[in-house]
Amino acid sequence: MGCSFSGLNALYDAVNGGGDVWINENRFKIVRQLGEGGFAYVFLVKEVISDPSNPGVSKKFKDSSHISDDGTYAMKKVLIQNSEQLALVKEEIRVSSLFTHPNLLPLLDHAIIAVKAGPDQSWKHEAYLLFPVHLDGTLLDNATGMKAKKEFFSTSDVLQIFRQLCAGLKHMHSFDPPYAHNDVKPGNVLLTHRREQPPLAVLMDFGSTRPARKQIRSRQEALQLQEWAAEHVSAPFRAPELWDCPSQCDIDERTDIWSLGCTLYAIMYGVSPFEYALGESGGSLQLAIVNAQIKWPAGPKPPYPEALHQFVTWMLQPQGTVRPRIDDIIIHVDKLISKFSR
Repeated sequence: MGCSFSGLNALYDAVNGGGDVWINENRFKIVRQLGEGGFAYVFLVKEVISDPSNPGVSKKFKDSSHISDDGTYAMKKVLIQNSEQLALVKEEIRVSSLFTHPNLLPLLDHAIIAVKAGPDQSWKHEAYLLFPVHLDGTLLDNATGMKAKKEFFSTSDVLQIFRQLCAGLKHMHSFDPPYAHNDVKPGNVLLTHRREQPPLAVLMDFGSTRPARKQIRSRQEALQLQEWAAEHVSAPFRAPELWDCPSQCDIDERTDIWSLGCTLYAIMYGVSPFEYALGESGGSLQLAIVNAQIKWPAGPKPPYPEALHQFVTWMLQPQGTVRPRIDDIIIHVDKLISKFSR
């Protein structure tokens, strides 16, 4: 997995101030940092090809649409401190490699290298994950900017963005056994604006993705699931059963449907429904979620159709066993698109 290039990465870090990175046999120049979080950093990188006859990293791609016209990509660098973190990164790589869908961000290449941590000669690791780049930012970035300008997506664009997220999730939920993304939220949706078309929406970050179905048969198992969810599933988009898990229950991929409903609300209004409810009245986020306390803003003018509000409410049913599945959601959103398309 690229370990032989650890010395080269260290060399280029020293010489170029971190300006060049090798991922396996391909070299990339860091253009700028795009973001960071926890032990991970995301950079815009440009491939350095010294031999024009060498296609570079693109020769590895199964899908030619992933080839960058200008050689630029997004690279995620993860600093790995211990064996548990190493196992998590390896699982993220394994899971990411399973999915091939236009609305799921593909992992194009990766390498995990060992690096000396310090004078004690101990070794740690760094992971380099290469992805297509989407420079228009996330749905969260776009929603924040639009909110500041008091702008809103049209009803048609809301539905088209949402429909694409449904398509990506359907791919994940269709595995046997199905996978749950577990962290569907605006910050994990990349948008690319297109002329005279709705924005392209791509779901990313499979670090929390796991097989969706779990049988909970004891209080200990319930608490373990809650602890895992507290660490891996963003609170405003976390399903009730992951906050207060019964000791006897079956968890399935409909935890993602809850997050999807929250995300549809956020496409319209810029925040999750429970963040909005707390902003209005205060109180406990967990209680608001477990009780499905939804409030609707007065705007935009004109407001979104009531049918969209009913659609959100349908997904945000506190009992996971009566929540719709992704196929039901897609049938309904297609009807709404037909009704409210331009």
